[in-house]
Amino acid sequence: MTDQLTDLTSHYREIISGLGEDPGREGLQDTPKRAAKAMQFLTKGYQQDLGELVNGAIFESNMDEMVVIQDIELYSLCEHHLLPFIGKCHIAYIPSGRVLGLSKFARLVDMYARRLQIQENLTRQIAEAIENVTGAKGVAVVIEAKHMCMMMRGVEKQNSLMKTSMMLGSFRQSQATRSEFLNLIQRR
Repeated sequence: MTDQLTDLTSHYREIISGLGEDPGREGLQDTPKRAAKAMQFLTKGYQQDLGELVNGAIFESNMDEMVVIQDIELYSLCEHHLLPFIGKCHIAYIPSGRVLGLSKFARLVDMYARRLQIQENLTRQIAEAIENVTGAKGVAVVIEAKHMCMMMRGVEKQNSLMKTSMMLGSFRQSQATRSEFLNLIQRR
Protein backbone atom coordinates (compact mmCIF):
# COMPACT_ATOMS: atom_id res chain seq x y z
CA MET A 1 0.00 0.00 0.00
CA THR A 2 1.11 3.54 -0.64
CA ASP A 3 1.65 5.82 2.34
CA GLN A 4 -1.48 7.79 1.44
CA LEU A 5 -3.61 4.66 1.17
CA THR A 6 -2.22 3.35 4.47
CA ASP A 7 -2.99 6.64 6.21
CA LEU A 8 -6.50 6.88 4.75
CA THR A 9 -7.22 3.26 5.68
CA SER A 10 -6.16 3.95 9.27
CA HIS A 11 -8.37 7.05 9.43
CA TYR A 12 -11.38 5.16 8.11
CA ARG A 13 -10.80 2.45 10.71
CA GLU A 14 -10.84 5.17 13.41
CA ILE A 15 -14.03 6.69 11.99
CA ILE A 16 -15.77 3.30 12.05
CA SER A 17 -14.66 2.81 15.66
CA GLY A 18 -15.74 6.33 16.52
CA LEU A 19 -19.23 5.53 15.25
CA GLY A 20 -19.45 2.69 17.77
CA GLU A 21 -18.82 -0.13 15.32
CA ASP A 22 -16.20 -2.84 15.47
CA PRO A 23 -13.95 -2.49 12.40
CA GLY A 24 -12.75 -6.03 13.08
CA ARG A 25 -16.14 -7.67 12.58
CA GLU A 26 -16.54 -9.77 9.45
CA GLY A 27 -18.52 -7.31 7.34
CA LEU A 28 -16.24 -4.38 8.16
CA GLN A 29 -12.77 -5.95 8.08
CA ASP A 30 -11.91 -4.70 4.59
CA THR A 31 -14.14 -1.63 4.67
CA PRO A 32 -11.45 0.87 5.77
CA LYS A 33 -9.24 -0.04 2.82
CA ARG A 34 -12.16 -0.13 0.36
CA ALA A 35 -13.38 3.26 1.61
CA ALA A 36 -9.86 4.70 1.32
CA LYS A 37 -9.53 3.45 -2.27
CA ALA A 38 -12.99 4.82 -3.10
CA MET A 39 -12.05 8.23 -1.70
CA GLN A 40 -8.84 8.25 -3.71
CA PHE A 41 -10.87 7.53 -6.86
CA LEU A 42 -13.54 10.10 -6.04
CA THR A 43 -10.89 12.80 -5.57
CA LYS A 44 -8.52 11.83 -8.39
CA GLY A 45 -9.00 15.26 -9.95
CA TYR A 46 -6.33 16.58 -7.59
CA GLN A 47 -3.78 14.37 -9.38
CA GLN A 48 -4.75 15.64 -12.84
CA ASP A 49 -3.42 18.61 -14.79
CA LEU A 50 -5.35 20.57 -17.42
CA GLY A 51 -2.46 20.59 -19.92
CA GLU A 52 -1.92 16.85 -19.65
CA LEU A 53 -5.66 16.23 -19.88
CA VAL A 54 -6.03 18.27 -23.10
CA ASN A 55 -2.90 16.60 -24.48
CA GLY A 56 -2.81 18.67 -27.66
CA ALA A 57 -6.42 17.89 -28.68
CA ILE A 58 -7.00 21.44 -29.91
CA PHE A 59 -7.68 21.71 -33.60
CA GLU A 60 -7.82 24.61 -36.01
CA SER A 61 -11.32 25.27 -37.31
CA ASN A 62 -13.24 27.92 -39.22
CA MET A 63 -16.27 27.22 -37.01
CA ASP A 64 -17.39 30.49 -35.48
CA GLU A 65 -20.89 29.59 -34.36
CA MET A 66 -21.99 28.14 -31.03
CA VAL A 67 -20.95 24.60 -30.15
CA VAL A 68 -23.03 22.92 -27.43
CA ILE A 69 -22.19 19.78 -25.47
CA GLN A 70 -25.16 18.79 -23.35
CA ASP A 71 -25.91 16.32 -20.54
CA ILE A 72 -22.36 15.47 -19.45
CA GLU A 73 -22.89 13.41 -16.28
CA LEU A 74 -21.00 14.52 -13.23
CA TYR A 75 -20.39 13.14 -9.78
CA SER A 76 -18.71 15.21 -7.10
CA LEU A 77 -18.36 15.45 -3.33
CA CYS A 78 -19.70 18.38 -1.37
CA GLU A 79 -16.80 19.95 0.48
CA HIS A 80 -19.01 20.71 3.47
CA HIS A 81 -20.28 17.19 4.27
CA LEU A 82 -18.28 14.88 1.96
CA LEU A 83 -21.56 13.67 0.50
CA PRO A 84 -22.12 13.27 -3.24
CA PHE A 85 -23.84 15.62 -5.59
CA ILE A 86 -24.86 14.18 -8.90
CA GLY A 87 -26.01 15.93 -12.03
CA LYS A 88 -25.39 17.09 -15.56
CA CYS A 89 -23.24 19.75 -17.09
CA HIS A 90 -24.10 21.66 -20.26
CA ILE A 91 -21.33 23.55 -22.05
CA ALA A 92 -21.32 25.95 -24.97
CA TYR A 93 -18.52 27.89 -26.56
CA ILE A 94 -17.98 30.09 -29.58
CA PRO A 95 -14.68 29.08 -31.16
CA SER A 96 -12.10 31.61 -32.20
CA GLY A 97 -10.14 29.57 -34.73
CA ARG A 98 -9.66 26.54 -32.44
CA VAL A 99 -11.92 23.74 -31.23
CA LEU A 100 -11.35 21.23 -28.45
CA GLY A 101 -11.71 17.49 -29.03
CA LEU A 102 -15.18 16.39 -27.95
CA SER A 103 -14.16 13.82 -25.33
CA LYS A 104 -11.98 16.42 -23.61
CA PHE A 105 -15.08 18.26 -22.38
CA ALA A 106 -16.24 15.21 -20.40
CA ARG A 107 -12.70 14.64 -19.10
CA LEU A 108 -12.41 18.28 -18.07
CA VAL A 109 -15.74 18.13 -16.21
CA ASP A 110 -14.58 14.97 -14.42
CA MET A 111 -11.21 16.47 -13.49
CA TYR A 112 -12.81 19.36 -11.61
CA ALA A 113 -15.77 17.34 -10.28
CA ARG A 114 -13.44 14.72 -8.78
CA ARG A 115 -12.38 17.13 -6.05
CA LEU A 116 -14.04 18.30 -2.86
CA GLN A 117 -16.27 21.01 -4.29
CA ILE A 118 -19.21 23.30 -4.14
CA GLN A 119 -21.26 23.45 -7.30
CA GLU A 120 -20.81 27.20 -7.72
CA ASN A 121 -17.01 26.89 -7.89
CA LEU A 122 -17.17 23.82 -10.09
CA THR A 123 -19.22 25.73 -12.66
CA ARG A 124 -16.70 28.60 -12.73
CA GLN A 125 -13.67 26.28 -12.90
CA ILE A 126 -15.04 24.43 -15.93
CA ALA A 127 -15.91 27.64 -17.79
CA GLU A 128 -12.56 29.28 -17.08
CA ALA A 129 -10.63 26.16 -18.10
CA ILE A 130 -12.44 25.96 -21.45
CA GLU A 131 -11.85 29.65 -22.07
CA ASN A 132 -8.17 29.26 -21.16
CA VAL A 133 -7.60 26.20 -23.35
CA THR A 134 -9.55 27.28 -26.44
CA GLY A 135 -9.31 31.08 -26.41
CA ALA A 136 -13.03 31.03 -27.25
CA LYS A 137 -14.98 34.24 -27.87
CA GLY A 138 -17.43 33.06 -25.25
CA VAL A 139 -18.06 30.15 -22.89
CA ALA A 140 -21.24 29.14 -21.07
CA VAL A 141 -21.61 26.41 -18.47
CA VAL A 142 -24.78 25.31 -16.69
CA ILE A 143 -24.78 22.58 -14.06
CA GLU A 144 -27.93 20.95 -12.65
CA ALA A 145 -27.36 18.69 -9.65
CA LYS A 146 -29.02 16.94 -6.74
CA HIS A 147 -27.13 17.16 -3.47
CA MET A 148 -27.18 14.25 -1.04
CA CYS A 149 -26.29 16.65 1.79
CA MET A 150 -29.72 18.19 1.25
CA MET A 151 -31.54 14.94 0.49
CA MET A 152 -30.14 12.52 3.10
CA ARG A 153 -29.64 14.85 6.07
CA GLY A 154 -30.64 18.31 7.22
CA VAL A 155 -33.82 19.43 5.47
CA GLU A 156 -34.24 16.06 3.67
CA LYS A 157 -35.76 17.49 0.48
CA GLN A 158 -35.77 14.77 -2.17
CA ASN A 159 -36.85 16.73 -5.22
CA SER A 160 -34.69 19.83 -5.00
CA LEU A 161 -32.36 20.58 -7.89
CA MET A 162 -29.62 23.19 -7.83
CA LYS A 163 -28.77 25.01 -11.06
CA THR A 164 -25.69 27.17 -11.50
CA SER A 165 -24.43 29.03 -14.54
CA MET A 166 -21.29 30.82 -15.62
CA MET A 167 -21.25 33.01 -18.68
CA LEU A 168 -17.99 34.38 -20.07
CA GLY A 169 -17.22 36.62 -23.05
CA SER A 170 -20.00 36.88 -25.62
CA PHE A 171 -22.37 34.83 -23.45
CA ARG A 172 -22.07 37.46 -20.72
CA GLN A 173 -22.14 40.43 -23.10
CA SER A 174 -24.99 39.38 -25.38
CA GLN A 175 -28.47 38.54 -24.13
CA ALA A 176 -29.26 36.98 -27.54
CA THR A 177 -26.27 34.61 -27.34
CA ARG A 178 -27.08 33.66 -23.76
CA SER A 179 -30.76 33.08 -24.66
CA GLU A 180 -29.84 30.90 -27.64
CA PHE A 181 -27.74 28.66 -25.38
CA LEU A 182 -30.37 28.45 -22.66
CA ASN A 183 -33.05 27.63 -25.24
CA LEU A 184 -30.89 24.88 -26.77
CA ILE A 185 -30.43 23.08 -23.44
CA GLN A 186 -34.06 23.31 -22.33
CA ARG A 187 -35.89 20.02 -21.92
CA ARG A 188 -38.66 19.57 -24.43
